[in-house]
Amino acid sequence: MTAPEFSRLERIDTIGEGEREITISATAEERAALASRFGLKSIDRLVGTFRLRRDAAGVVARGKVVAKLVQACVVTDDPLPVSVDEPVALRFVAGDKPEGDEIELSEDALDTMSFDGAAIDLGEAAAETMALALDPFPRGPNAAAVLKEAGVISEEEAKPLGALAGLASLKEKMEKQ
Repeated sequence: MTAPEFSRLERIDTIGEGEREITISATAEERAALASRFGLKSIDRLVGTFRLRRDAAGVVARGKVVAKLVQACVVTDDPLPVSVDEPVALRFVAGDKPEGDEIELSEDALDTMSFDGAAIDLGEAAAETMALALDPFPRGPNAAAVLKEAGVISEEEAKPLGALAGLASLKEKMEKQ
């Protein structure tokens, strides 16, 4: 496995039970590599601020990830500037994540990331948090016009037809009774 583009390892033996704050920033080279990995036009800024502390289950990291980047419109490929300001609530646990069914988490539950037992990677945590905060199908202001010109109807235009047909059928059944 290759090392992540933005790796900031924090050794477990330096983290105590009391909270400690750490701020990390991606370099220009790391941001360019992450932009390539996540299919972005560019990442102009990526900063993670974490408050770390140990607990019985591993290491708890709370904080936020802030990023300035440019995505591409999925229709026109136009550049779309995006700002990310995403809260982070993670628990790093030694070893692999347990496999099995997904479970519903409460609002205050922490997402889980695994680590090798010696260090946690705050850079990868920041990169993944940023990526998960992005719109997977961003559309720019010209997208609707381009799609309409190509003959693609919008969801709003398609839904009423199906809904009206269903209502008409229901009305017929009720009138027969």
